[in-house]
Amino acid sequence: MKTVVLSLGGSVLLPSIDSNAISPYIAVLRRIGENVSLYVVVGGGGEARRYISAARSLGIDQAACDEIGIHITRLNAMLLVSALGDAAYPVVAADQTRAMEYGLSKKIVVMGGVTPGQTTDAVAAVLAERTGAAILVNATSVDGIYSADPKTNPDARRFDEMTPDELVQIVEKDSLSAGANMVIDMVAAKIVRRSSIPLAVLDGRDPGNLEAALTGGYFRGTLVQGGGESPLPLYPPPQKR
Repeated sequence: MKTVVLSLGGSVLLPSIDSNAISPYIAVLRRIGENVSLYVVVGGGGEARRYISAARSLGIDQAACDEIGIHITRLNAMLLVSALGDAAYPVVAADQTRAMEYGLSKKIVVMGGVTPGQTTDAVAAVLAERTGAAILVNATSVDGIYSADPKTNPDARRFDEMTPDELVQIVEKDSLSAGANMVIDMVAAKIVRRSSIPLAVLDGRDPGNLEAALTGGYFRGTLVQGGGESPLPLYPPPQKR
């Protein structure tokens, strides 16, 4: 089976505990996990940002803020593991090595943050490199990679495709502070470039968009690869009943 590493943005899955989108993802992730070896790295979302904001207001240092954010990502991962039930390995992986070990079970493996100063996008990129993933998918609250921030620049252009070098150029000015909310960070972008693993950045607010991408359907997002044929589709679309 081919391997897929999914960086599932906290802003998509858990903008807050009260307004989470875990339930709509369960059936989709289960179907994907039946067709590929699936690893999911969960972000911190709104709750992590709120905790980090409170920590900063108390004068807590940046490294400790990162640690707090990591704990929140792992709590989010625990929620997803529990919701997936027997489709998921029952323990949240604490690092990439353990994630790879858990992957031997053929179940969906879920993890959160690992290292202070490193976003969950970077965690996912390293995991994709170590597992030799067919593709790294970043499901976020933006429908792809733009030439500038589309929320502040009406002239921003969305890319359907781009090269890893172009990706690095786009994100090189982004900040890597605790709780940063960006499409993808510089560490992840550079790992994508050095590993030559294709990256799909897509709108994760609709779980069906993720499944459409992996099965060769239309999806709104950006495909980053160094050239050659697209890695998609990875498997046939599900049969309609």
